[in-house]
Amino acid sequence: MPPLYPSSLPIRPLRRPLNATVRVPGSKSLTNRALLIAALANGQTRLTNALFSDDSRYFANALRALGFDVHMDETNSTMTVTGLGGKIPAQRAELFIGNAGTAARFLTAFLTLAHGEYLLDGDARMRERPIGDLVEALEQLGASVTTMDDRRQTVLPSVVHGLRSEICPPLKILANGLPGGKARLAGDISSQFLSALLMVAPYAQTPVEIELTTDLNSQPYVDMTLAVMRDFGVEVQRNGYRSFTIPLTAYRLPLTNYQPALSAVEGSPPPTYPIESDATAASYFFAAPAICGGRVKVENISRRSKQGDIAFLDVLTQMGCTVQETDNCLLITGHSQLRGIDVDMRDIPDTAQTLAAIAPFADSPTRIRGIASARLKETDRIHATCTELTRLGVRVEEHPDGMTIYPCQTFKPASIQTYNDHRMAMAFSLIGLRVEGIVIENPSCVSKTFPNFFEILGKLS
Repeated sequence: MPPLYPSSLPIRPLRRPLNATVRVPGSKSLTNRALLIAALANGQTRLTNALFSDDSRYFANALRALGFDVHMDETNSTMTVTGLGGKIPAQRAELFIGNAGTAARFLTAFLTLAHGEYLLDGDARMRERPIGDLVEALEQLGASVTTMDDRRQTVLPSVVHGLRSEICPPLKILANGLPGGKARLAGDISSQFLSALLMVAPYAQTPVEIELTTDLNSQPYVDMTLAVMRDFGVEVQRNGYRSFTIPLTAYRLPLTNYQPALSAVEGSPPPTYPIESDATAASYFFAAPAICGGRVKVENISRRSKQGDIAFLDVLTQMGCTVQETDNCLLITGHSQLRGIDVDMRDIPDTAQTLAAIAPFADSPTRIRGIASARLKETDRIHATCTELTRLGVRVEEHPDGMTIYPCQTFKPASIQTYNDHRMAMAFSLIGLRVEGIVIENPSCVSKTFPNFFEILGKLS
């Protein structure tokens, strides 16, 4: 069970430079991709170092509601999934996925492989998060996905399309298998739309070709998807980030720690698929030495990670931190001078709030660009971040695609509003490691992806 936090949590500043070793939970992105693909494979797969959080539980429980055998062992951070070779047992289900965006996108595509009628819904914020580009692409492939409420339609700007209509959950999927064929997809709202199509496409009735009509945001997440598919035996043909051709094939059980000759031995353990520690969760501990000085070692993660957010280390290096790697650990050291930078974060938008928490301590302004899509996350992250920095006395300018943050010599004590966004809570708690009077409101929102975040943060002292 996740820790119980009070409604408001004061952050205690550190009195000396850091010298700490931490280990963060498994990757949300890898856990959810592996859950879906393991359910499509034929046989049991055991995910080790799997993430247990609100988002991953929503996903695993949705699979259970669809008739899959998913065994969850939180004590040992393992999930065991019995895949059914592309078949979905339940012919009818109502799935509630809270504000788990990854689950919403992946399950929408996944359900089109089934035979039956399904309803997918979430909380109030999920009903505001657009999924229209994915729905349109699935319809081009022959699926039937409809919104349950026309009032959910909104009009959102797109640099390529001008104005386009978007729909949001709740969705009804009337499934009779996915016919397949060609689909054109915009990539400027969420890379998860493309990842969802890629992962289910091997089980369509005819081969699938996907062409992107815009530049793709968060490209490393698609690279991650393709890497996990490859681990389960499916290779996708691609033309950069412009088009993808997915063969009709089947996922096989992962070869990691697996000897095929033993697969038929009764009682032999299932093949395991190890999940890397979460690079986005690690970013907060990568960032702490930049703010407080000293050093932090983060275990079970390397620069060779499948996760694109590992590139946040390059941002820290530009600002003047030192990064060393040893024995599948990363050691980040902060120094006295911290430089402001101008950086495009379109490929790593989930770490933009982490950078925003560091920026006021730099010796020159920091400009964050390319994160317009962050306005459609758990909250409008650009506006929320600018609002809370201003509350602290930090001078900040809000831009359509990001923000400019100026150095701050005198911070104001403040209660930080988190907007029920886990990343707001985690990022702004970093400022409290150096500044007196920082209180995080609704700290329990971190349960979405990192339930014991504040326990690990406390270990830095």
